[in-house]
Amino acid sequence: MKQWLGGLVVMALMTQLPLHAQEPVASSVDLKFKAIYEKEWAWRKTQFPGMQDEGETGMRVDHLPRVDAESQRERRRVWDDVLAQLDQLPVAELSAAERINLAIYRPQVSDLADNVRFGSYEMPFNSDSSFWSDLGFITRKPMRKTEDVEAYLKLLADIPRYFDEQTANMRAGLKRGFSVPREVLAGRDVSIAAVADLTDAEKSEFYKPLVELPSTIAVERQEQLRAQARSVIGDEVIPAFSRLLTFFRDEYMHKARKTLAAKAMPNGKAWYRQQIHEYTTLELDAEAIHRIGLDEVARIHAQMLSTMQASGFKGSFAEFLTFLRSDPQFYAKTPEELLMRAAWIAKRVDAKLSRFFGTLPRARFGIEPVPADIAPFWTAGRGGATTYWLNTYNLPSRPLYNLPALTLHESAPGHSMQLSLAEEQTTQPEFRRNNYISAYGEGWGLYAEKLGTEMGIYTTPYEDFGRLTYEMWRACRLVIDTGIHHKGWSREQALAYLRDHTALSEHEVETEVDRYISWPAQALSYKLGEIRIVALRAEAEKELGSDFDIRAFHDALLAQGSVPLPVLDQQIRQFIADRKAAASRSATPADQAVH
Repeated sequence: MKQWLGGLVVMALMTQLPLHAQEPVASSVDLKFKAIYEKEWAWRKTQFPGMQDEGETGMRVDHLPRVDAESQRERRRVWDDVLAQLDQLPVAELSAAERINLAIYRPQVSDLADNVRFGSYEMPFNSDSSFWSDLGFITRKPMRKTEDVEAYLKLLADIPRYFDEQTANMRAGLKRGFSVPREVLAGRDVSIAAVADLTDAEKSEFYKPLVELPSTIAVERQEQLRAQARSVIGDEVIPAFSRLLTFFRDEYMHKARKTLAAKAMPNGKAWYRQQIHEYTTLELDAEAIHRIGLDEVARIHAQMLSTMQASGFKGSFAEFLTFLRSDPQFYAKTPEELLMRAAWIAKRVDAKLSRFFGTLPRARFGIEPVPADIAPFWTAGRGGATTYWLNTYNLPSRPLYNLPALTLHESAPGHSMQLSLAEEQTTQPEFRRNNYISAYGEGWGLYAEKLGTEMGIYTTPYEDFGRLTYEMWRACRLVIDTGIHHKGWSREQALAYLRDHTALSEHEVETEVDRYISWPAQALSYKLGEIRIVALRAEAEKELGSDFDIRAFHDALLAQGSVPLPVLDQQIRQFIADRKAAASRSATPADQAVH
């Protein structure tokens, strides 16, 4: 009920007055609201030190977050108090710009509070991501001074405490039946064992930042720091991973729940509804999302059949999928070949960006292979502001015909570009620049794949089929996620559905379905976000006619940073109204007479 009311509050904020980009004078209510979010954001950064960046900033971090139950409860008390303060604000007296900020900020804080209220922290991993693998971020912190290295060593020494708190949380989850399903746990201990089984600290990923230190640190001091690193890794880090591995193998895997559906857990139906709202930002129930998915699957399948025929293939759809999954022409022979092909696609995209975007980011991204310890269960790729991670594990499961769509989604104009532009929106408050709303970000990534057709990136029917299979993959997610967590589908049902409708490899089919089982609702973001962006573009094209400018439209979309979809609707409709008004003002008297 609270989440539903929160959605109504957002919509009320959006409809009271027209939204404009800026207003010249800050009212006392604006200042009061700004004081609330600036105070909370400053506090939030102390709660999650350095966890929000990719390691490229100069922030010096010497400890990990506290994640014990009491710390979680204290955070919820703070967020509940913030929500109470927000509810006391006279919204009508806020400037239009701050009403936009409130429509973004309140759901953000509400989701944070609700996740603690539902005890989400008792399940701190899934088949795709985990708190132990996420520690890779600390190895990317820049080491420019002695103090940076010293802070890093303190951070490493904090891993045992951090793991102990996470383990206590997972035990509490097991006790009440709130866990990752047992059916998807097999093999997930590999990434823990990769560290736990080490006998040489220098072989650890955690030691790599110490291998080459800057010349500003004296040689003798460098050796002392390396010796300290070997000691803390050998005496603290590796034993912490070893204890976690024992817990995972001997306790978690045996006590985890046997059910799959989120609704089967304590208060699971309400938790799934909250997760749906968090990941989609929409007031849709699982049944409605399932129907949308079925409609999209039917629509995209017709396009896939047409593209198959254009390729010249004479067999059935099932035979075409078998051909795509098995013919050697579609697969790289080496990891380097896959990486170089992705780099070539990214560079071709780079040449086209200025035709479709007026504002491009100053930042650049690199292309790196996914680390070996997490690659077996990771997706084909993932994009951040500075890095496009490409999975080179199991090359027969990484078809080249999917690579253009993947690269468009994860790098530019997808995630890397969108995230860089968000960081560069310096006039926006930090809670917007450094936050990621999945429906917006993943919707944009999927839209970027579609935009590749206009950019001329897909050069063969096979690559275009790869784009369609990626779109179908996201449509299937709507059906499968709700099928598992709302309708009670089995893992086998979900595997068959994804296998039969896409050209994804068997490895990807399995890892993806396990991801949806263990990470309820996240998979709903992509298609629902893309549907809204496509609809907004169609609306802009219709309303603006010959005055529609694709570059201005994309700039308006990306200038938002990361916003709930209802906010995006209002902002783009304001963009349309402003463009129409500008066109009307610039029209000559003769033109106006004609109209």
